[in-house]
Amino acid sequence: MPRSKRSKLVTLAQTDKKGKENKTRIFDEVRSALDQYKYVWVLQLDDVRTPVLQDLRSDWTGSKLILGKRRVLEKALGDTPEEEYKDNLHQLSKVCNGLPGLLFTDETKEVVEAYFNAYSKQDYSRANSKSPIDFTIPAGIVYSRGGQVAEEEDVPMSHTLEETLRNKYKIPTKIKSGKITLNEPFVVCHKGDTLNVTQALILKQFGVAASEFKVKLVAYYDGDNSTVTKFEDN
Repeated sequence: MPRSKRSKLVTLAQTDKKGKENKTRIFDEVRSALDQYKYVWVLQLDDVRTPVLQDLRSDWTGSKLILGKRRVLEKALGDTPEEEYKDNLHQLSKVCNGLPGLLFTDETKEVVEAYFNAYSKQDYSRANSKSPIDFTIPAGIVYSRGGQVAEEEDVPMSHTLEETLRNKYKIPTKIKSGKITLNEPFVVCHKGDTLNVTQALILKQFGVAASEFKVKLVAYYDGDNSTVTKFEDN
């Protein structure tokens, strides 16, 4: 009788005790979930932030989302035919690029695709990303939203932030009558510009959350027929 794939011994990389314990925990969680759920999906979660993970864990309470270092997830799935935990899982392991997450669920393919196609989260732009808008801080009193809303709906930015704007962000502000002011408009960025660190921080300072975060579906494994389906754009 051939030896069961589940009985194979897999050695994780040498590391410190605490790190090894965490890797072992994630490894065991993945294999336990493979036994429990019909489907496992690979999600692309590069640059993911806490609110997105909170949404996913809340919305998929009957399923299980596991994050971890790419190599640990690959080892848990099995990255060769000889080491795979179930038939053909090594094919799924090969698409765990970047920062992947594994979603284990019994929900159908149609339900999973409908959810992630509809899901989006407003987010702050990061350095090296493309600016989603033109943003210029108007001359005069500097308001907390930097001219994005009408003055009567906004409040002047606290005078305690003037030094930060001037020294850290290189915005030529001054204090007049206890309020932060600009003598002339200050252009932060144009739509489509590649943002540097300072520009991204200025947008965040003024509450510009105009970027959209989407979770990309990479591939999924069907435990009933041991097949892996990859999405074309990946």
